[in-house]
Amino acid sequence: MAGAHCRPAFPDATLPAVESHLEELLQRYPALDICRSDIEKAFQLLVGCFARGGKLLLCGNGGSAADCDHIVGELMKAYLRPRPLSSEVRARLIDADPEVGPALGETLQGGLPAINLSAGGALLSAFGNDVKGEHAYAQAVYGYGRQGDVLLGLSTSGNAANVRAALCVGRAIGLATIGLTGQGGGRMAGRCDVLIAVPAKRTFEIQELHLPVYHCLCAMVEAHFFG
Repeated sequence: MAGAHCRPAFPDATLPAVESHLEELLQRYPALDICRSDIEKAFQLLVGCFARGGKLLLCGNGGSAADCDHIVGELMKAYLRPRPLSSEVRARLIDADPEVGPALGETLQGGLPAINLSAGGALLSAFGNDVKGEHAYAQAVYGYGRQGDVLLGLSTSGNAANVRAALCVGRAIGLATIGLTGQGGGRMAGRCDVLIAVPAKRTFEIQELHLPVYHCLCAMVEAHFFG
């Protein structure tokens, strides 16, 4: 069953749209063909998570933290497709408040729940100051994560200690884990259920390839649930 904020998925109807996004990505960025299988696997993990009512947790540092915010923005509201509320939800909003409800029913959009752990400045700084900064993301995963959720860790080198610690906790408590790194995967290789290691070595080049990869994943997931 799809999560409360998603419409039910109809895989047979949306499959061509899902595939078209991946094919367009690989046409525009042929170097990413080496990542095709891992992108498909990541898509399946995300679809399974959201269909069960789970959520996506994300973490990264610097530019990768900004990428986490970007991904949340694409998932929590309409990206390429409209996501109108169902008539049932609209009716509930009107019942909850006849004055405000109608407008909310028109403006709210279907959301795929995603949380950027990098944005939790108060928690991260408190844990870093009081306990250990390297394990701040791990603490956030332990507090927010529930079995069946997905954790996406972004690190251009694959060696970010705080991201690696978060992935360790995620796997320990039953989250599926996805890594988005540069060539080789660094220390995250072998420590994620799916590792998308883009074929680049310099930080800015890796980040330039991360963006079209996660845009494609967001488009594929949206097409599956809102196609």
